[in-house]
Amino acid sequence: MSDSQSGAALIGVDIGTGSVKALMCSADGALLDAYASGHETARPAPGAAEQDPADWLRHVEAALARFAAHPRAGDVAAIGVTSQVNTHVFCDANYTPLRPAMTWQDTRPAAAAARLDSTIDPDAKTAALGAPIPIDASHALARMAWMAEYDPALWAATAYVLLPKDFVVAQLTGEAGTDPISAVGLVGPDLRYASPVLDLTPRAEALLPPLADPLEIAGRVAPGRPFAGAPVTVGLMDAWASMFGLGVAGEGQAMYLSGTSEVLGLISQSGAGAPGVIRFPDWRGITLHAGPTQSGGASLLWLARIMGRDIDALSVLAAEARITAQSPLFLPHLEGERAPLWDAQSRGAFAGLTSAAGPTEIVASVMEGVAFAARLALEAIEVSGARPAPRLRYGGGGAASDIWGQIRANALGRVLERASAPQAGAMGATVMAGVASGLVPDLEGATRDLVATDRVFEPDPEAAALAEDRFTAYQDLYRTMGPVNRRLDPTERSLTT
Repeated sequence: MSDSQSGAALIGVDIGTGSVKALMCSADGALLDAYASGHETARPAPGAAEQDPADWLRHVEAALARFAAHPRAGDVAAIGVTSQVNTHVFCDANYTPLRPAMTWQDTRPAAAAARLDSTIDPDAKTAALGAPIPIDASHALARMAWMAEYDPALWAATAYVLLPKDFVVAQLTGEAGTDPISAVGLVGPDLRYASPVLDLTPRAEALLPPLADPLEIAGRVAPGRPFAGAPVTVGLMDAWASMFGLGVAGEGQAMYLSGTSEVLGLISQSGAGAPGVIRFPDWRGITLHAGPTQSGGASLLWLARIMGRDIDALSVLAAEARITAQSPLFLPHLEGERAPLWDAQSRGAFAGLTSAAGPTEIVASVMEGVAFAARLALEAIEVSGARPAPRLRYGGGGAASDIWGQIRANALGRVLERASAPQAGAMGATVMAGVASGLVPDLEGATRDLVATDRVFEPDPEAAALAEDRFTAYQDLYRTMGPVNRRLDPTERSLTT
């Protein structure tokens, strides 16, 4: 690193489901300052999950204003941005939102998604996308089709459908764009929009922003804002950015990212993909097989809310509990499930409850159920990637609990190496800003040099053996609950019942 590089600084911003997090670091990874603040998700109707894009922008502006007051502000060479994806902002031609953003948790377009998915056979989908990526309720095309039916006037006024990171970058720089990795289910192996899929929804391709490499500069911060003139990267989705922030960028490496949802990922060029798994197009020698679940930390937040306690208090309770063969079993499908099941109708459930179950047992049961959902996704990506993942880099906000880390290691039967940087997404965005600006030579070297290990969780043999049996019961619980959930789903019920 040259003297000029050693004096440089970088900013990484992560627009997550529950909060906006930002880091200001030196080019060698040393933390200079940090920002984090939460935002709300509104649920105004069954299946709805919406956020106000103004909240994201307000937090990003607050983070940049904070960093602009730092003594090293003048050294900032680039800003990287990542975000939750399959969250969509319907905007006018000036990038002004026309309604609240539909987050990835919003299941209202499930029926539209099923109709679209049924119109293209798996072979045609694989030919267009490189893998049989499902069109589910969170898919951009399903969102567009639903909006065209739900609010035709708003749909007619829509000029762009943007991801959160792309909305923020457009607000900061005045330039609209996105990257081909974050455009999940819309881009083929050639990293271009897949017209055979986009043609399923009228106007879709016209409303999507131009594609650019994630490490290109999208634009520069507009005059009048903190860091005016600073280059801003196109960026990547949070799962990829967090992967880099966890220290994963090489062939055969795997990750377990825990946040509002759980995301399991495996880098493998040898795997041809598998049903229920998102196999991303190859980018710079990285082929990622990913399995995002629907509810990870969200399950614990739900439990904290109904118990009237905070998350830290639940972790204390879990430390007092011991999972046994008689412990309650939890299905964490509170808002349906994504990978590898892609079942929007599934719902949460407890099995094996007795009067002996108290708060400690329930907390441990929820933590275990989330871990089993992750294991189902992990096994699917191992099939998709055609290689095992005996060790996973582990991190994200849901990884802070040591108790949960051990429960997950036992449930997965895998070794988890927890990264020391708690803000994996923001750190990954910082890494990308460094590579985009030329301060860091390559992603694999950056992840190796900048990300350290905090703690290693190894499966306990006795607990892991018990988890094997309970995981089988977990899968039985899901299958058994299917007919019940379909009966309870108002969209499936006959008007005569």
